[in-house]
Amino acid sequence: MPKIVIDTSVIVSGHITRQIESKSLQNVEIIIPVAGLDELQSQASQGKEQGFVGLEEIKKIQKLCHENNIQVQFVGQRPSLDDIRLAKHGRIDAIIKDIAKQNGAILYTADYVQGLTAEAEGVQVNYQKSEKLTTDLEFLRFFDPVTMSVHLKDQNPPLAKRGKPGSFELVKIEDKLLDEGYLELITTQILEASKISNAGTIEISKPGALVVQFGDYRIAITRPPFSESHEITIVHPITKMSLDQYGLSKKLMSRLSEKAEGILISGPPGSGKSTLASSLANFYASLGNIVKTFESPRDLQVDKGITQYTKLDGKFENSADILLLVRPDYTVFDEVRQRDDFRVYADLRLAGVGMIGVIHANMPLDAIQRFIGKIELGMIPSVIDTVVFVKDGFVSKVYDLDLKVKVPSGMVEQDLARPVIEIRDFETGTLEYEIYTFGEENVIVPVSQQEAKSGVYKLAEEKIRETLRRFDPNPEIEILSDSGIRVRVRKDSMPSIIGKGGATINDLEKILHVHINVEPKEQKESEDSSDSYHSSRGSTSFDFSESGNSLLFQVDKKNNGLFADIYVKGDYAATTRVARHGKIKISKRSDAGRRIARSAFSKNDIEIILKDS
Repeated sequence: MPKIVIDTSVIVSGHITRQIESKSLQNVEIIIPVAGLDELQSQASQGKEQGFVGLEEIKKIQKLCHENNIQVQFVGQRPSLDDIRLAKHGRIDAIIKDIAKQNGAILYTADYVQGLTAEAEGVQVNYQKSEKLTTDLEFLRFFDPVTMSVHLKDQNPPLAKRGKPGSFELVKIEDKLLDEGYLELITTQILEASKISNAGTIEISKPGALVVQFGDYRIAITRPPFSESHEITIVHPITKMSLDQYGLSKKLMSRLSEKAEGILISGPPGSGKSTLASSLANFYASLGNIVKTFESPRDLQVDKGITQYTKLDGKFENSADILLLVRPDYTVFDEVRQRDDFRVYADLRLAGVGMIGVIHANMPLDAIQRFIGKIELGMIPSVIDTVVFVKDGFVSKVYDLDLKVKVPSGMVEQDLARPVIEIRDFETGTLEYEIYTFGEENVIVPVSQQEAKSGVYKLAEEKIRETLRRFDPNPEIEILSDSGIRVRVRKDSMPSIIGKGGATINDLEKILHVHINVEPKEQKESEDSSDSYHSSRGSTSFDFSESGNSLLFQVDKKNNGLFADIYVKGDYAATTRVARHGKIKISKRSDAGRRIARSAFSKNDIEIILKDS
């Protein structure tokens, strides 16, 4: 009677049980090496799924052999502690191969290296090649086009999250409670399918926890001692979006395609961060760039031209060494979480690789805060230049980072100047936060609009308003930065403020030394404010005279300290303060004096409006 020796690989694959059930394996003596049994026991004791599957298969083999009158026996010595420790280096495989040689048996294996080595030593081998999966996996029946994830737990009904990011509900799929046997069936199917299909990869295997990436499905399996009971969570992306579908502004698209190379995509779990990261990766690849990914597990839905890397020998640091050799233009780092991940992200960015990092954060600022303490504070703007916050599947906030040496907002002493990281709203340019060192601590300070408008800014705003009043009596001024302002005026005033071919606006920019963005006021707001302005206008009486190079206006003494708006034939000419004894003095050589002298032919052409500010 021929003898066969079965190793752990062919046991776990289920090939022997299928051969016995189909009557393909008869009139043989099956030898199970004790070393293989102990290896499976060791794996099961550590909570590894392969161990549990293998021991269940041995139980099935014994039962089937008894029913089919096939002799089965355990042969060999128990492996030593050193043998078990060196199992991953082939020690147990060598022991099993020796048993086959000693007993003149055929070695059945699903491990190509084991089979090749045994043949080299003259052992007869029956190598079991991977078979195609002929039946659908059991867990697939729980999914439909709107199911984001399925949650299976012992003694609980199956649950599913259905909907889309930001708008989903947890529903009960069936009322029937799941049992341990059913979960074992699903686990065994997943492991077997992963072994015989290129679509399945075991990404993480720890005591009590196993993560498998099977096609588009990310499967997390837990059991004691890690969890209190057997649980399977299967996540499946339901949408694959292109960058055009996010409705990003032209300004942001220009930033992403031309300048941004240190991008952080942040958001809470399930908000759509990975979907956006996949879209960005595909976008950069479509522009003719070499794009790679760092993932554990590898579950981003990217084009085939993008290579997906995972941890090399358990560390992304080792992966980074290889990455630099292949010279990518952009790298997507999915789930920057552990301290070493932040350092690897920073190292690659400073090496010149364009980086897109995905990071869990409840608020947009939290993503930046997680880098503080991991890398030097002054390096942060060099590592991160754009922070994109995703909520409910769409971009809700974008931050721009810049490093400046300045006095922090709210402080006035020049001696307090220091390096400050400014965090601004990307779309509006509004300064929202500052990061700097205060004492020995790194602090993040929110900047209110009131604080941002220092005394110097307020004076500048008044000067700008005075200059623009000749075009619109009530312009709205918003100071965006030291070199840029936004001006909102009436629609009918825009042609005059811009001028022919932009000549007037260019002259104004040279005079004020700032870049001016001109926008129309909201029509209703403009009309209301104009009506309100003119209805509250009350002319005050005055005496007019000239003295040398000055124009003199005399109003009631009780108006000392008030501001006076001077209009000539209904057009704004100047704003000045009423001096002591109700006197208003304007130089004839000033712009305002020349306008008044040029347009006013008599006192009746002039109107003075008094106001508090």
